[in-house]
Amino acid sequence: MLTVHHLNNSRSQRILWLLEELGVEYHLEKYQRDAKTNLAPKELKAIHPLGRSPVLTDEGLTLAESGAIVEYLIEKHGTGSFVKPAEPAVYQEYLFWLHFAEGSMMPPLVATLVLNTAKQKVPTLIKPIANKVIDGIMDAYYGPNLEQNARYIESYLSSHDWFAGSEPSAADVQMIFPLEALLSRHDSSKFAAISAYVKRVQSRPAYQRALEKGGKYAYA
Repeated sequence: MLTVHHLNNSRSQRILWLLEELGVEYHLEKYQRDAKTNLAPKELKAIHPLGRSPVLTDEGLTLAESGAIVEYLIEKHGTGSFVKPAEPAVYQEYLFWLHFAEGSMMPPLVATLVLNTAKQKVPTLIKPIANKVIDGIMDAYYGPNLEQNARYIESYLSSHDWFAGSEPSAADVQMIFPLEALLSRHDSSKFAAISAYVKRVQSRPAYQRALEKGGKYAYA
């Protein structure tokens, strides 16, 4: 049987959402982040050498990377709107957002989280200097980059309910996690369209079933 190796508060939550939308039967193996480091437990390395989640095992296949897993599931089990769009213009949007999620949106989000965490852990003696350096890095690149991405998405969602076509697709499965993460760290009033979109996804019955099965999820 298909098995999802699921880490709490991680990208694997969107894989559960997709599987629920597809109506695919699956087994769930749950893992918890380390309470001190917030990293994945070492047990995940026994499943895949990178020790990250999500990881999918299916008929002798072990597949990591959520984008690869999404494409694999769509190819094997896709139905309805959860298939590759046939219309060229919609397919172009589909491809773009499918890869934008991890290629453009997640890097500045992760960097922001890491740098803000670093500021909290800097020794008091060097905190003023270290924080100035960190703020300089944020102001020079990661902050503007993240803001530009968010504004671009906000503009797009102001005139679209979904990222590729009139129904949710794999592009939405990829985009939901970075947008949930964005709203968890930024003033949602600045992003009305993104906020409405996230609520739209989270209200879907399949998403709610994924939450029930996956367990506590900080971004929902």
